[in-house]
Amino acid sequence: MSDIGYGDFEFERKFLVRDLPAEVRAEHDPVLIVQSYFLASEGYALRVRVQAPATALDGGAAVDLGPGLDLAAVLERITPQISFCGLTAKGPEVAGTRYEAERELDAGVGVEMIRRGGRPIVKYRHSLWLGTDGWAIDAFLGQNAPLIIAECERGGPVTDLVIPEFCVTEVTDDPRFTNDALSARPFAQWSAEIERELATRGPRFLNDFGRNQLPGGTPG
Repeated sequence: MSDIGYGDFEFERKFLVRDLPAEVRAEHDPVLIVQSYFLASEGYALRVRVQAPATALDGGAAVDLGPGLDLAAVLERITPQISFCGLTAKGPEVAGTRYEAERELDAGVGVEMIRRGGRPIVKYRHSLWLGTDGWAIDAFLGQNAPLIIAECERGGPVTDLVIPEFCVTEVTDDPRFTNDALSARPFAQWSAEIERELATRGPRFLNDFGRNQLPGGTPG
C-alpha cells in the first residue's frame, strides 16, 4: 500500500533482463518465492504467496527446480523457514499502475492452499538499490526459466527513470510478462516469440513516463 495517498495501488515499470547483473550475483541470500494463482482472468487475479530465504533449500537431497520442478518438495523444504505468507487480490495493470490489496495469512494455511490448487510460480527474488530507486530482479524457475525480469517500484508513478544497462527492453505494458499470465502460459512455451520480436524491432522503452535515462547517459 502506498503511503502518499494512492491507497491500494502500486506503481512499477518492468524490463526483460538477459543475465543477472554482477551486483545481484554478489548477493548471497536472495528470497525464494512460491505463489499460486487461484484466479487469473483479463488482468484480475487472486494469489497466495509464501517466501523464505533461498538457503531454505540447502541440505538434504537436491530439489528439482528445472522444467520438471517438484513443487511439493520445494514446499516441504521451505515450510519451516517461511518468513511471509499473504493473499493478494489484483486488478488489471494500466500504464504501470495496478490495484493490489494484500492480507497476511498464517503460513501453514498458505502452504496448504498452494498444495491444493491454483497455478504455481516459483522464482528467486534479488533486491538492490541503484541511485535512489529500489529494484527487484526475479529469476524464474521451472517452466518459466530462464526468464529474468527487473522491476522498479515506487510509491507513485515511475517517471524520469534511470534505466540500468542490464535492462534489454521494457515490458511494462506487455501482459504476457505478468506473473498471473506466466502461471497460465509459461515462458518456455513462447520465448521464441520474444527473440523474433527483438530481432525485428529491437529494444523499446516507453515514453509515457517522463524522460528516460538510458544506458550510457542517453536520454530517451
